[in-house]
Amino acid sequence: MADRKLNARKTALIIQDLQNDVIIEGGAFASSGAPAHAKKQNVVQNVKDLAAAMRKAGAIVIHIHYIVEPGAPGLKLNAPLFRGLAESKAVVRGTWGAAPVEGLEPQKGDVVVEKMRMNGFHGTKLETILQGYGIDSLVITGAWTNFSIEHTARHGADSGYEVVVATDGTSTINDEWQNAGINFALQNIADRWSCEEIIQALS
Repeated sequence: MADRKLNARKTALIIQDLQNDVIIEGGAFASSGAPAHAKKQNVVQNVKDLAAAMRKAGAIVIHIHYIVEPGAPGLKLNAPLFRGLAESKAVVRGTWGAAPVEGLEPQKGDVVVEKMRMNGFHGTKLETILQGYGIDSLVITGAWTNFSIEHTARHGADSGYEVVVATDGTSTINDEWQNAGINFALQNIADRWSCEEIIQALS
């Protein structure tokens, strides 16, 4: 980890797509291996602990949830991922699958952003919120590392934010995909620290 600190009041923690359909057994994507990889990464507990530390330090916590309306109106099916969402009836508003996983429900003072694309910035109010809070740095956690996390991290870096991706606060479907996301795709885009290293860097 680099010898630098994170100013908590200038940093936002992003918890992205940690919803039942995405990483929990019984969810729409359970057969992908995502639940097993999330457990292996201990992602829910790690992110829960990180969120508590960041709230205590004065950081804002932003939950980004993938939400599809019943019947998927307005969901453009131009990519395999989006077609898979529609076919699986995943993350439909008001369902168990769309709800945040147990332990990562939004707390008082947190912010919730809804999206319909992989990138947490695309077509959402995220940029406006970050500007309003005077944020300079993003700590990104969630699923899946080599899809939504990578897209959001790249957009954040291009928008001028310093980006940290939590190596054990993210998960995908297996270690190979996790390695591809963390150690290749994000190599020159973001710092990649463990949740404990992020906590230690808070000031």
